[in-house]
Amino acid sequence: MAEYVEMSLGMSVLAVAGPTLVVRLVSLPLLMRAQQGVRERVSAAGGATVPRPGVSAAALGELALAFVGGIGLLLWLTSDVIPGFDLLLQSIATGDGRTLAFQFGLPLATARLWFLGAAIPVLLVWLGLWILTQRSLLTAGPSAQAWTPPAVRLRLAALLALRLVLGVFLPAGLVMAALLCEIVALVAGGRSRPAGGGATTTAVALQPAQPAPDARRAAAAAAVTQPAQPGHLPPVPSAPPAQPGAYVSTQVDRGVGAGADGSAAAGVAPQIAYQELRPNEPRTIGGYRLLGRIGAGGMGTVYLARREGAVTQVALKTIHPELLDHAELLQRFEREAEVLAMVSGAYTARVLDSGVDSGRPYLAMELLDGRPLDVHLREQGPIRSPEALKALALALAVALSGVHRLGLVHRDLKPANIMLTTAGPRLLDFGIAAIVDGTRLTRTGGGPGTLTYMAPEQFGDERVGTAADVWAWACCVVCAAHGTSPFSATSTGAVIRRIVDTGPEPAALAAVQALDPALAAAVTRALTADPAARPADGAALVELLTADRAQERPMPDAQAVREQITQGWRTLAL
Repeated sequence: MAEYVEMSLGMSVLAVAGPTLVVRLVSLPLLMRAQQGVRERVSAAGGATVPRPGVSAAALGELALAFVGGIGLLLWLTSDVIPGFDLLLQSIATGDGRTLAFQFGLPLATARLWFLGAAIPVLLVWLGLWILTQRSLLTAGPSAQAWTPPAVRLRLAALLALRLVLGVFLPAGLVMAALLCEIVALVAGGRSRPAGGGATTTAVALQPAQPAPDARRAAAAAAVTQPAQPGHLPPVPSAPPAQPGAYVSTQVDRGVGAGADGSAAAGVAPQIAYQELRPNEPRTIGGYRLLGRIGAGGMGTVYLARREGAVTQVALKTIHPELLDHAELLQRFEREAEVLAMVSGAYTARVLDSGVDSGRPYLAMELLDGRPLDVHLREQGPIRSPEALKALALALAVALSGVHRLGLVHRDLKPANIMLTTAGPRLLDFGIAAIVDGTRLTRTGGGPGTLTYMAPEQFGDERVGTAADVWAWACCVVCAAHGTSPFSATSTGAVIRRIVDTGPEPAALAAVQALDPALAAAVTRALTADPAARPADGAALVELLTADRAQERPMPDAQAVREQITQGWRTLAL
């Protein structure tokens, strides 16, 4: 009798687990799209605000699947097809152990303890895996800060409490099925998560290899962004060899890899922490030998690479093969190659090569020593040197002047797109740049830009011009001095109200005022709600920052401006 009971219980568990896993695996693409939607919302928040809960079509599909699947499983459990199903219909709250007591000849109290001893661990493991899955998704965005805001923790606590209540009152068979689905969700989230740790921007978020304790300075991160005609990248003129160093900019689901040190001896290849290539990864792309994986995210991968027969190492960005039919992503990638080929200067990143290999586009970027501004602020705090802050503001204005001179608008200027190198700041990620009077490229699932750095006109239907970059420039300068955007808030709605109505946080502006009153005046003017009242473009910003109107001195020439930036930059401890 006991053997029969044990066999029937085992068969009932398998009868629940089998169909559950089949349905979950068949619907795996739906799950991965829902998880990617969460990552994109985190990425859109830029790590500065609480990501909106949002409900994507994939998420609604997941809810519908859970509802229909739960009903189907309940009908299956009540069908009496397999003996032992009646035990799986018991819940923690209502199960009295009578089934176990009858089948095993146990006292009722003992049977109840046996049931709870099996059901409660299943419930707790389910809840624990759900928390791990949520943490994995929220820390794969532009920064791990998406996991830490109190509003996020409160929302997760409420959802956890709801699951706890459901787990107590739902049949044990449904809880077991939920546990199996959560295991699949956790594994799926981990496989699409950048390897090594985390952060994401919109084209593809990259995760770094862990640096050695003495190698935090030099790092690597590189960006995969959107292009115009899939399968074809514009020719890129030859560029001088990449500067040695080791921080590659990443705009993909952004992540950071660290190099061995921050030094850059001329002619010496950068020391970069990277991961070994996986068996299924290519060994060459477009004539470049892949040396390792710097980072990978939901949309693309950045490799440490070297052209065959050459010694210069590059950051080679490419898109995952399974996303090659994603027209908008390919368009953004091509767009970045096109813009970087046109934009050149001391304060913008250089593209060394681009092309398509077997239908897979790639972009070879120079390696840069240093780290992004957002990482610097997170690890070392706000910039306290007035000279360094002025150098940062002026260098970004010079970079924007070159972009705007070509009739382009960057549209996503933010700390994550500003690399602090030993030679000065570099402006990165032109994947959503737009021709001022041309085509409007946007991110998947939202408009162009990052919320806390977007100008008021970007929330309407009016044309977005160079004045939007001027606004974002001011936000970045304030962030460098204060630590956060002047429009940061605890919710999306609060951020938008600040931008279009109440204005920037006074304490944030005061941080700039305390360091450089003249720069603070320029920042205040650049944050005027009316685009026409701001400096018109990057060139106007340079003039505003350099012309000495008090003594009626004209704006210095380009060489003098570069020297001013260089001298001020030397005061910054990188």
